[in-house]
Amino acid sequence: MDPKDRVAIITGGASGLGAATARAFVERGGRVLIADKAKEPGEALAKELGAAARFVEADVTSEAALNAALDVAEKELGGVHVAVGCAGIGTAGRLVGKSGPFSLDLFALTIQVNLVGMFNLLRLCAARMMQNEPTQEHERGVLITTASIAAFDGQIGQVAYAASKAGVVGMTLPVARELSKFGIRVVTIAPGLFDTPMMAGLPEEARKSLEATVPFPPRLGHPREFAQLSLSIVENPMLNGETIRLDGALRMAPR
Repeated sequence: MDPKDRVAIITGGASGLGAATARAFVERGGRVLIADKAKEPGEALAKELGAAARFVEADVTSEAALNAALDVAEKELGGVHVAVGCAGIGTAGRLVGKSGPFSLDLFALTIQVNLVGMFNLLRLCAARMMQNEPTQEHERGVLITTASIAAFDGQIGQVAYAASKAGVVGMTLPVARELSKFGIRVVTIAPGLFDTPMMAGLPEEARKSLEATVPFPPRLGHPREFAQLSLSIVENPMLNGETIRLDGALRMAPR
């Protein structure tokens, strides 16, 4: 699918991987609906991108909020052809730590945002995309979800986060198979260590230590590289039902 003149909704689009993807999509002639809970940065990004962008404050776990965002995409931008799910939270803690068992509420919150929120995006966007006119390749839409290499190499202390991201990976193939008859593709990206706002809060020594664990290139990934892969997925009709690791050959150690 050619991104030009297509509309993408990007959750978690106000910063990090989502913001880079929004910029890249607009640079290729597309239009974007930025959906995020962070109002000020979301509005600032939409203003930066001009007429090709809109911002809607939205919680991915809310059916009403996400449907309202999709309404804006259809009415003000012209449709919903691509969805990129970047919204998520990072939580850490051992199954049983010094203060006792891992918080059940925190585990449930991690699953709710990272997995249930992604499922919410998939189901609501797919329902809209089914109504799209197909392209010459018979495509009606592209759904891109974000997992993590923690889904495969979860470290000690990542039990909740790894479980939520493994769930995202697990949805990919069955959803791709189900939606194939409608011409809607589903691909998951599993990033490694990326230079996002979450990483920016780490001390410089900790950042350098993390960079040294990546075989090549020996650095944190740039958000624009995630955006580049997202556009490649949109453009290549044979990419479907797959999870792509974007990690510089990193395989995380147990801790």
